[in-house]
Amino acid sequence: MLSGLMTAAAFAAFIGVVVWAYSRDRHNDFRQAARLPLDDDCGEHQ
Repeated sequence: MLSGLMTAAAFAAFIGVVVWAYSRDRHNDFRQAARLPLDDDCGEHQ
């Protein structure tokens, strides 16, 4: 019984994270984070 409840809680948490990650509100934040390695803030090339 307890393992079934834990499985259901873990599944609900997983679905919550997926919904959060794919929500439209997070799209711009993730787009900016994806550009971080490509941005050249210091102006120097090594």
